[in-house]
Order: sequence, then C-alpha cells, then structure tokens
Amino acid sequence: MSDKQYTVLCVDDEQNILSALKRLLRKEPYRLLTAGSGSQGLTMMDENEVHVVVSDQRMPGMNGTEFLKEVKTNHPDVLRIILTGYTEVDSITAAINEGSVYKFFLKPWNDHNLKLEIRQAVEQYALMETNKQLHETVIAQNDELKQINERLEETVAERTQFLEVQNQALQISHAVLNDLPLPIVGVSREMIIALVNKAARALAVADQPLNVGERVSTYFGDGIEASLERVCNSVESGCIAAQGVGGTPFRLETIPLSGRFKGKGVIVTIKEGAAAEV
Repeated sequence: MSDKQYTVLCVDDEQNILSALKRLLRKEPYRLLTAGSGSQGLTMMDENEVHVVVSDQRMPGMNGTEFLKEVKTNHPDVLRIILTGYTEVDSITAAINEGSVYKFFLKPWNDHNLKLEIRQAVEQYALMETNKQLHETVIAQNDELKQINERLEETVAERTQFLEVQNQALQISHAVLNDLPLPIVGVSREMIIALVNKAARALAVADQPLNVGERVSTYFGDGIEASLERVCNSVESGCIAAQGVGGTPFRLETIPLSGRFKGKGVIVTIKEGAAAEV
C-alpha cells in the first residue's frame, strides 16, 4: 500500500460488537471509525473519506443491505463488507448479485480471517485507486500525444507547403536560367563544370558541346583554371580573354559566387571574341 492513510468504517447497533471490532482492529495499518446505525454511518461517510465499510445486517430502522445500497449509490468506489447470520444468507446473496456487497462474513466470525479480509479489502481499494490514477494518466498522456501529433502534422503540412513553393521557385529559376539567350556556365572551385544552360550547350568549344562534369580546361586549356581560381577567391566580377582548344577566341565574363557559397564557384558568361583580362 501507499503512504496514504485509508479509513475503515464499522457499523453495528450493538455497542459490544463495535467494541470487539475496535479491539480486533486497533493495531491495523488504517484509521478505524464506528457508527451505531445505518443513518449515522451515512452521515459519517459524508463527513469523512471512507474506503472500506463493514456493516452488520440486522439493525433497526435500516438493515445492512439497505445501508450498503445507499453507500453504493452515494459512494460507489467504497468496498462494502457485511456481517450476517446463517438465516440471512439468501438475502445477502441477492445483495452480492446486485453489486451492493463486496463480501460477507457469517457470525460468529473468525478473528484472524476477518482481520485479514478487511486488510485485503483496504489493499484492494488501494490497487483500484492506483489503477484509476494510471488510467487517468494514460488518458492525459494520450490527449497530450494527440495534441503533439496534431501540431506536428500542422508543422509538417506547413513545411511541405513551403518546400513545394521553394521547389517550384527552384524549378522556375532553372528554367529561366536554361532559357536565357546568353551562354552561361557554372564552374566549381575544383574547376569542374557544374551547370550548362541551353545557349552554352549550343556553343562549339573545342569542337564538342560543353558537358557537366568535365574540367573547364578540357575546353579552354590549362591556363584558364588559374584565372578562374583568382576570380573564385575574389569578390569582384571580371573578364577573361580565352581561347578554345579548337582555336576560337572567347570572352569570359566572370561573377564569383557570394553569400554562403562564397569561394565555392564562379558563374561564367561566354561570348565569342577576345578581350583583355581584367
């Protein structure tokens, strides 16, 4: 059991029975209350948090089964035990079937067995209370998880929409770049051609089209790479006079990448004709 103090209420119209129960249960690990009638027992239950109730069956005014039915209605979680004689077993059995009584004991009872059964009833109540708390915790956690999942779904939906917009913008950017009438080539800092638009692919440099993945020196000779490396490491645009491997002169207008791609590549616009290197 937990550290919580549980309470047992004993109800009987005979004071000597209540005294006997007090002596029997005085060392048990729970609080013990007594009442001399069913009506007094109901009043005490309204004024105290009771977890197990033990009632005599034969009492004037309100008998045990009537009292425990009231307890079930007003305090449904309380475990209900009744003490009865042999002649009242049939009526007690009916009360058990109706759910009004958790367990019954025949008079005269065995002290050891009664004490053990009441203790087990208290432990049963504690277990039921723990299960109820766990159930409530699971429900609360499920609700929290549901809310987290809903927020996650909203975030994923927003992120997906954002990525779709970004992807469309990227596709449009590629389409615009590809359809520009100027021959444009992207060169990485390793001097590898990383991008070629439609106009650049139409150029006949070194008697073959420019291809992504080839070194730029394949088309403009080894000297071009040193010039492009200087541009890549600078922050200013430039113009380089170059000659294709096939002998055709070209003017390469260069723009170094900036921002988080600074130093990682160069954009090159290719025009036929010579120009002094800047």
